[in-house]
Amino acid sequence: MITRLWSMLIFKTKYKSSSDENLMHMIQKNDRYAFNELYDRYAHKLLHYFFRMLGGDEQKAQDFLQEICLKILQKPTQFVSTAVFSTWIYTIAHNMCKNEYRRLNTKKEFLILGATESPAIYSEDGLFLAESRIDLELITAAIWNEVDKLDHVRRSIFLLRFQAHLSIKDIATILNCTEGTVKSRLYYITKYLAHKLKKLNPNNIEVQINEQS
Repeated sequence: MITRLWSMLIFKTKYKSSSDENLMHMIQKNDRYAFNELYDRYAHKLLHYFFRMLGGDEQKAQDFLQEICLKILQKPTQFVSTAVFSTWIYTIAHNMCKNEYRRLNTKKEFLILGATESPAIYSEDGLFLAESRIDLELITAAIWNEVDKLDHVRRSIFLLRFQAHLSIKDIATILNCTEGTVKSRLYYITKYLAHKLKKLNPNNIEVQINEQS
């Protein structure tokens, strides 16, 4: 019994300790347990990305998540050994959303259905806003309201940076643009949000989205 439990522990550790890229290589060899581990790591993040990119449509977000999972299972060899998995998978996710916008061929007005995660918000002096008298629930809802008004490229950049926590370099690869372009758009986004959120700030603190290199 002890031997069996020990074997199971080693078996689980094999997958838990593997990198995303190694898991993809295992999937290419039809290892379903590797897919389960990769799903556990990325399903929630991808679902949230799709939810925000698709105007708060939960059913469509679920459908897109299922579709991207099928892409991994059905065509795992499309992942090349030199690629970074997070960059690769978010490139697919971004392109899926871009194709959806093209299919609709119209601009939508997006609804706020609530956020499961909040971007980190800091004041000019670096203090987290929880220490101020600002209602964080109100400001979080306001942030998502303004983010949903951004065009799909800037919205994608915001989510990739502040939700997926990808580097500037990775985002540039996903969007097929220069790092300078990503930095410029992030600057616009943070300034835009800070300006829009000023009226919610009773202490007249300059609100910024926390940005790290």
